[in-house]
Amino acid sequence: MITGTIKSQVDAIWNAFWSGGISNPMEVIEQMTYLLFIKRLDELHTVREKKANRLKRPIEHPVFAPDQQHLRWSVFRQLGDPATLYSTIADEVFPFIKTMGGERGDSTYAAHMKDARFTIPSAALLAKVVDMLDAIPMDDRDTKGDLYEYMLGKIASAGQNGQFRTPRHIIQLMVEMMAPTPADTICDPACGTAGFLVAAAEYLDTHHRDGIYKDADAAKRFNHDTFHGFDFDSTMLRVGSMNMLLHGVENPAIENRDSLSEGHAGVAGQFSLILANPPFAGSLDYESTAKDLQQIVKTKKTELLFLALFLRLLKPGGRAAVIVPDGVLFGSSKAHKSLRRMLVEEQKLDGIVSMPSGVFRPYAGVSTAILLFTKTDSGGTDDVWFYDMQADGFSLDDKRNPLTNDRHASNNLPDVLQRWQHRDEESARGRTEQSFLVPKAEIASNDYDLSINRYKEVVHEQLDYDPPTKILAELRALEAEIMQGMEELEGMLQ
Repeated sequence: MITGTIKSQVDAIWNAFWSGGISNPMEVIEQMTYLLFIKRLDELHTVREKKANRLKRPIEHPVFAPDQQHLRWSVFRQLGDPATLYSTIADEVFPFIKTMGGERGDSTYAAHMKDARFTIPSAALLAKVVDMLDAIPMDDRDTKGDLYEYMLGKIASAGQNGQFRTPRHIIQLMVEMMAPTPADTICDPACGTAGFLVAAAEYLDTHHRDGIYKDADAAKRFNHDTFHGFDFDSTMLRVGSMNMLLHGVENPAIENRDSLSEGHAGVAGQFSLILANPPFAGSLDYESTAKDLQQIVKTKKTELLFLALFLRLLKPGGRAAVIVPDGVLFGSSKAHKSLRRMLVEEQKLDGIVSMPSGVFRPYAGVSTAILLFTKTDSGGTDDVWFYDMQADGFSLDDKRNPLTNDRHASNNLPDVLQRWQHRDEESARGRTEQSFLVPKAEIASNDYDLSINRYKEVVHEQLDYDPPTKILAELRALEAEIMQGMEELEGMLQ
């Protein structure tokens, strides 16, 4: 987690933007993202420069050409003159980052950046913000991520319209449970800032580095064909594209697409892995919703429509780890029951991780679960694995302070992953434990109710009470003691 000092520095930058005339929170985020991106490009070039010097060979994949050295953060921040700094960034650096990843606009990044605008209004504000950003230590990759999370957390609109960010530790858990491989084609149909895709890219880089870079074809597949994200917010698409580019994915397929509209047609059955936290609590008109989704489940609720979409987008054998509100698991409407029956009977429902209601605070207090399933179109559900997560390593109030992560009582995530990876050993567990298996037949007999409380057995601690006669005798003794005290008080008053 980032320190209070760094939070104070970010707050100061935020206030500088506001006092400088930029009051829209999304615009502040966007302009700060551009500057952080420019700073990160210089860091990447410096690392490659040092490696080349150490090996005494030319720089591999330099970010800046020899005639572009003045566009580097470490160079222009020392200019001293705010007016020169402003003209350098506005007229040269910003056009440079807009064309990265494709000079002709042939990359998704370049396509999204085409409409990007540099809107910092004055040289004085720009010079102030550059100095303040330069003072923030961002050597650690986790610090960068936490810093970005903190910035996004300051958006006043977060949590409205069902849109709120997924905590990074929950994303990482879901990615590790799915364990993507270089052969996967990964999609997030509600990608936002591309948090799931970034985490999947990092997982592949850590666990399958030799596989994704073994030859030119493998590297091209990783950079161009592995990652797919849909969103219809142009700002989110730009931020998501920059996020992926910074994490080493040159040209992910991040598209401007309303996933629930007719526009998603043509991408059915293309993906082997879906990771997503779709918008909850929304409602669409039947007329504006894709007809093929309505054929799967007749509903207006976005959380059910997204589940139908995941089934539509996955290829047979494809798997999914997605976050759903608890209502999906036990809702009594015809659409709810139909979708759950479909997951259990026609697909392979692998597991459900019930999460505590504070996971998405302060943006929302809704109870959620991670739904894990495989598309088979021919059934295959035998036993469904349930896990009752009670702690995620942070306090479950609005502050979300970090807890001692090495204790199971304060962080269940390592245990979730360990038990998921050894599900063959779960059959020995009883219903009173934190995880257990439930046979498909029992779920079917309960009208496909997938709420963990339906199956979990709670053992109440037996309490022993004294016999009533003994309790009455003790009450009489107390009463006598009180009466004696009152008599003594009366005697003192006479």
